[in-house]
Amino acid sequence: MNKSLLTCLLLLLSIAVQAQSEDRWVAFRDSTSTLIGFKDTNGKVKIAPRFSEGTRANYFEHIIAVMEEKEGRDENYYLTKTGKKAGRDSLHIFDFEADCESEGFIRFRDKATGQVGMFDKNGKVVIPALYNHLSKVHNGLIWAIRGATEKYLDKHKEHSAWEGGEELLLNTKNEIVLRNFKYGHSLNPYSFEAYSKPAKDLNRQSFKSEKGEFYSFIDFDREFKNWLNSNLLNSFTFDNMAKASHDSITFWLESNGWTTEAKASFLIRNLELIREKMLVVKKNKADYNVFIDELNPYMFNGRSFEKYYNNCGEAIIEKYPVMHLVINTKSGSDVVQNRFEFLRTENGYKLISLVIRNGEIK
Repeated sequence: MNKSLLTCLLLLLSIAVQAQSEDRWVAFRDSTSTLIGFKDTNGKVKIAPRFSEGTRANYFEHIIAVMEEKEGRDENYYLTKTGKKAGRDSLHIFDFEADCESEGFIRFRDKATGQVGMFDKNGKVVIPALYNHLSKVHNGLIWAIRGATEKYLDKHKEHSAWEGGEELLLNTKNEIVLRNFKYGHSLNPYSFEAYSKPAKDLNRQSFKSEKGEFYSFIDFDREFKNWLNSNLLNSFTFDNMAKASHDSITFWLESNGWTTEAKASFLIRNLELIREKMLVVKKNKADYNVFIDELNPYMFNGRSFEKYYNNCGEAIIEKYPVMHLVINTKSGSDVVQNRFEFLRTENGYKLISLVIRNGEIK
């Protein structure tokens, strides 16, 4: 590619990213009340404080769920940046919290039927409320359930699950991409690729569409285990461990609790201990498990972690999961668990946290 053309493209990309960041309005609280308003990045008030605590968006990008009190009654609706209101009394509430925009889309729940649909950033219905469940939009894809029956899991009807029905993968035009698609957080929607045959990459899962094409996704579990065994554990040097670590590492000390330290100084003191405990995985019949979870916002926050959360402070597990490596080791007559947490980033998996029960962290 022509060097000057490449430079122009990079400049345009930089400007676009900067503009997107500057377009976000930031939530702020009134100094004399708990009401919430929004300012632009220059500090100019765009919406004076009038929203109540149920308005959870930290940033206003295109469309948000808001709650406010008017004339003695509570109102809730979706608000766009142009001031348009949509979906009055139709907020999508899960675990007592309203939905958050994802890629310019936000879910709503029809108050008459209880079914779920989706607005675009302009407050226009792009997916009608015909579904029992819709996931957030990730890479233009949505996992959906329709025609299912809700089954309560406890006598107080606080927890439930869907039974039967059809599981689908949709796009934002409400078109079916895949049928009988059982989604789990182990699949990376941002790795979607289409092939004429099943993908050969061992890190991928492939699904055959009605069109005869094969749609594949990276499986986080496969990807992490393959990376761990073929990369890190095969060459457990200081440089490799430093490359596979976040800038700071959080660790547990019985005397002080959770402690965070810059990776360089921590690894200089503790590399040999970490190597000894992690290389247990390579032994015959090693007893260990890997499971996926989301980033903990109470432990991992600040500017270096900001990108891993959405505008409401929710961890984006679909793109940035945390892989927990739990190694069971005998200690006398007991079994202890050593835990290592790796965050998936654009630059690979990074160690962010560890707990070692049968060794002394220095």
